[in-house]
Amino acid sequence: MTPTSPSEPRKSGNPAKQAEINLTVKQQREQKRQEKLAQYQKDLAKRRRGKVVWWTVGSVAAVAVIAGIVASIVFSPASAPTLARGDGDGSAISGVETFSNTANHVEGAVDYPQSPPAGGDHNAVWLNCGVYSEPVPNENAVHSLEHGAVWVTYDPATLSSEDVDALRAQLPSTYTILSPYEGLDSPVVLSAWDAQLAVDGVDDERIGEFLASYWRSTTAPEPNALCSGALDAPGKQS
Repeated sequence: MTPTSPSEPRKSGNPAKQAEINLTVKQQREQKRQEKLAQYQKDLAKRRRGKVVWWTVGSVAAVAVIAGIVASIVFSPASAPTLARGDGDGSAISGVETFSNTANHVEGAVDYPQSPPAGGDHNAVWLNCGVYSEPVPNENAVHSLEHGAVWVTYDPATLSSEDVDALRAQLPSTYTILSPYEGLDSPVVLSAWDAQLAVDGVDDERIGEFLASYWRSTTAPEPNALCSGALDAPGKQS
C-alpha cells in the first residue's frame, strides 16, 4: 500500500469512515483559515490604532505649535514706533514753550530755569537713554537733550503703572528718556533742547506731535552724538 503524503487526507475503504475523515480534514482547513483571518484582522486593527495614535499626537503637536505662535503674537509687546528725525519746529503744537539756554559743560549741580530742565549747562557725561523707574540726574539728562533726545517725565503720584506703560508704548526705542519726576505741575512733561510741553494725560495726541518735531532734532546742539555708552542712573530698566 502506497503511503499518503502529510498534506493528503487519509483514505479508508469504509465509506462512512472515509466521510468522517474528509469532514475532519475540512474542519482543520477551515480552522486554519479562520486563524489566519483572525490574525490578519488583528494585525490590521493594530496598524489602524498606530495610525490613529500618530495622527492624534501629530494633531496635538500642531495645535500646540499654532497656539504658541498665536500667543506670541497676542501677548508680545507692541513694537516701538519709528519716527523720522524732527526739524525742531513745534510752533504748530498748542502749549509748546520754547527757550534759549546755554550749553556749557560744568561740574556739580545746576540751578535750571525750567523744571524739568529743557537745556542749559550740564555735566560732561550724558545719561544713557532708556526707561528709568527712579528720578535721574538733571545735569546728565540735559546732556542727552543736547544730543537730540526727548526726555519724558511724569508725576509718579498721578500716573498709574498702566498709564506709565501706555506712555512708554508711544516712545521710540532710542533717543528717549522716560523717568518719574517729583513736583511736576502736570502729570506728564516732555522736554527737548529749548522746548517743552506739559499735558494732562497719556492719551493726549500732542505727545506724538512733540516727538515728531523734536526727536533727534536736527536743531539740537549736537544732533548726531550718542545717547548710550555713558551713564546708567539708578532704576534703569531698558
